[in-house]
Amino acid sequence: MNENRIATILDKIKGVKIAVYGDFCLDSYWVMDKSGSEISIETGLWTEAVATHYYTPGGAGNVVANLSALNPAEIRVIGAVGHDMQGRELTAQLQQLRADTSSLFIQEENFTTYCYLKRIVEGKEQPRIDFGVFNQRSAEIDQKILGALETALQECDALIFNQQVTGSINNEDFITAANALFAKYNNKIVMLDSRHFNDRFSNTYLKANDREIASLAGLQPGPDEHIPVSDVLHYGTQIFERSQEPVFVTCGERGIIAFDPNGYHEVLGLQLKNKLDTVGAGDTAISAITLCVAAGIAPDEAAQFGNFAAAVTVQKLFTTGTASPEEILHISKDPDYIYNADLAENERSATYVPETDFELCAPGVLEQMGHIRYAVFDHDGTISSLRQGWEEIMEPVMMKAILGDHYDTIDAGTFQKVTGEVKQFIHKTTGIQTIYQMEGLVKLVREFGYVPENEILDKFQYKELYNNGLMEMVSKRMDKLVKGELGTDDYTMKGAVAFLQELKARGVTLYLASGTDAADVKHEAEMLGYAHLFDGGIYGALRDYTKFSKKMIIEKIIQENGLQGNELAVFGDGPDEIREGRRAGGIAVGITSNEVQRFGHNPAKRPRLVKAGAQLLIPDFSQYKKLIGLLFQESVNYAEA
Repeated sequence: MNENRIATILDKIKGVKIAVYGDFCLDSYWVMDKSGSEISIETGLWTEAVATHYYTPGGAGNVVANLSALNPAEIRVIGAVGHDMQGRELTAQLQQLRADTSSLFIQEENFTTYCYLKRIVEGKEQPRIDFGVFNQRSAEIDQKILGALETALQECDALIFNQQVTGSINNEDFITAANALFAKYNNKIVMLDSRHFNDRFSNTYLKANDREIASLAGLQPGPDEHIPVSDVLHYGTQIFERSQEPVFVTCGERGIIAFDPNGYHEVLGLQLKNKLDTVGAGDTAISAITLCVAAGIAPDEAAQFGNFAAAVTVQKLFTTGTASPEEILHISKDPDYIYNADLAENERSATYVPETDFELCAPGVLEQMGHIRYAVFDHDGTISSLRQGWEEIMEPVMMKAILGDHYDTIDAGTFQKVTGEVKQFIHKTTGIQTIYQMEGLVKLVREFGYVPENEILDKFQYKELYNNGLMEMVSKRMDKLVKGELGTDDYTMKGAVAFLQELKARGVTLYLASGTDAADVKHEAEMLGYAHLFDGGIYGALRDYTKFSKKMIIEKIIQENGLQGNELAVFGDGPDEIREGRRAGGIAVGITSNEVQRFGHNPAKRPRLVKAGAQLLIPDFSQYKKLIGLLFQESVNYAEA
């Protein structure tokens, strides 16, 4: 789905009239600060100090917020609130979102506005405090709601029927009457998203998550049970065949699957490098998807659009966020998809090319092979091990940058928390230019807040600190190479140079592309004796870092040589080059290299390479003859290879 198509969809959404029935809630956020606490004179207990507080619509209210962000022609809300300050605040905020609240009915007794109080202490959300859990909606309010539902079905293009709170529908007659309305107006779009009653309504479209669709299919998944995509496809098809109405299943990082009369449409999740907060992502998805189908967009495209919208909101922390048209357009430009998420997390499901150590992640790639004319290689961890251990250099640099003067005195729990975040960041950004990692470091320093703003360095200064430590290690290894104490084989992955020579013998043009500084890459390749093999060029990071990326190199090769995708192969141990190779339609070969021993499989690399789109995984190049035979579809004597 390209930018022009998304712009067209956004324009069509502007004409949609939509109504939302559901459990309208107020989300309350209190950011606590222990430094303001004191002992109460009255009770002798420590007080809890609130530094800042803010309130946003939650539940069905968050659905309205997401709808409003996409600028439809009209939004109506249908539901109940209590006669209390939370209800008044919620109503006022919904009105600020341009929603018609005339059908948001006030129940005077036995009903408290649903409110979820979330206290945040040192950046971490504490156990929630809930209001309204003992509500009993009256028969009188039910009748008013049913009347408003019928009016909406007559006058609007679509209705979202959103039920999330346990016990919010407490009258059986309400379900019967609602079903009668849905049958009466079965030409209208009703999008059902019910946590407890998905199996009780008919004549509706359905939005469910993977666990909910399994339950509808008759299973009772355990609280931690993983539902494979292959099973979701089966369950979703079963539910569609039963209802004959479109079904949309959200699968977290694995994306969204839509089911309609044309079959199923799998939309891959997006690989996101920022911290994530998945609260409210389902509300974003249902809002975007429903607006799309109400505007006449087919379910497969509606799922793609909803997937982009949800990817925007999960990056907004400590709030049930929304996705604006501008944000959706931005994230849809060259998105990074997650491939084979289930396979990535379960190596037991791996299949191998017979008589090899090569894992086949995408069997269809075999049909692409036999045409390679150009190949792009990552350097560190793919061919060279000179920089093995760079993560152990970067981690303490980042830790000291984030904690500043607190590095030696911070409590162990906080130190471990920061360490975990740093490790995760390094893991996610492996393979990209160092300067972009340092750009991320600056953000982390600001987010944690231990270093005063005037003491925070810029990305170039942090890169210099890291490079100083890294080059000290690399220089010692290079010195051993120069003195003859160690040789080329001691610093290259097993079989790598022989594999490069085999490619050259077949006329393949070779390129070396690394996130390391260009001058260092060239020097190290020359010292290790294979620089001359890369007749396409050796590329690395530049001072003007916007002038180089692996994506740019791959696009340049394809454009200048008029390549079909299968004429290009990309090899690397990092997700960046694999992702770009897959995006370009090339053959993406991931290297799960063990850099310490320079041969064998490192299981830690496998998940990120599979998710990045590797079609073939190899541990090293020790079976290079078999690899050549596979890539060029040549017969190989496996007993000798």
